[in-house]
Amino acid sequence: MPPQSGVSLSLQAKGLEEVECKLARLVAALPKPRKLMNTIGAVLESSTRQRFRTGQSPDGIAWKPSKRAIAAKGKTLVWRGHLRDSITHDADDTRAEVGTNLVYARIHQLGGWIRIKNAGAGLRKRAGPVRTQWKMPARPYLGVSEGDRIEIADQVEKYIHRVLS
Repeated sequence: MPPQSGVSLSLQAKGLEEVECKLARLVAALPKPRKLMNTIGAVLESSTRQRFRTGQSPDGIAWKPSKRAIAAKGKTLVWRGHLRDSITHDADDTRAEVGTNLVYARIHQLGGWIRIKNAGAGLRKRAGPVRTQWKMPARPYLGVSEGDRIEIADQVEKYIHRVLS
């Protein structure tokens, strides 16, 4: 007898054995989605590295060009490429993470004030005070863009299709 409230599904009709089999495979595969999570991590790692080529945040907003990039006619956040090259991902059955272990990565992502050590040491005398702090603008490179959302949804769909095939 069906419950009085809620939803009930009964697979008793003839010919539904294949559906039952696919559902069983899906249920068996989903408790261990490490491969899917690793794929999602790889998608996010790739798009994060792409942001260093385009100079844009996950929201598509252009990073403020750095003085170094302007002077050298280079790219912002890509002087030697250490930050870009340090981007990695990690995944397990419950999560996919993208990031870096470089200590200076946070200030580039979030921006903030930098205290200049030895401000003025070794500099020629000049008019005016020596700056002891400098405001670093945020240049977000980590995050999930709309394109990432679409690609992740596509990868989830492909994963489910593979499990059910």
